[in-house]
Amino acid sequence: MNNGNERYFTVTDASGKSIEYEILFTFDSDETKKSYIVFTDNNKDKDGSIITYAATYDKDGEKLELKDIETEREWSLIETILSQIEEKTSGE
Repeated sequence: MNNGNERYFTVTDASGKSIEYEILFTFDSDETKKSYIVFTDNNKDKDGSIITYAATYDKDGEKLELKDIETEREWSLIETILSQIEEKTSGE
């Protein structure tokens, strides 16, 4: 994470371009024994929804190292949490 602000981190892509991402939330799963991070670059898709990304990470690591989500069960877990958050925020 960079700039002393733990809500943002920067990734350099294969072409050398730096992309800043905003961390939306993190969570740990007792079921998978992994830590997850959900983040965005605040770009929108063709429907106007903000594009979000998810990955696993080592929350005790010295630097943020993202790893791919490996199973459909993990994606289902993330989608369930996103839906719960969306329901909660739309009800406020």
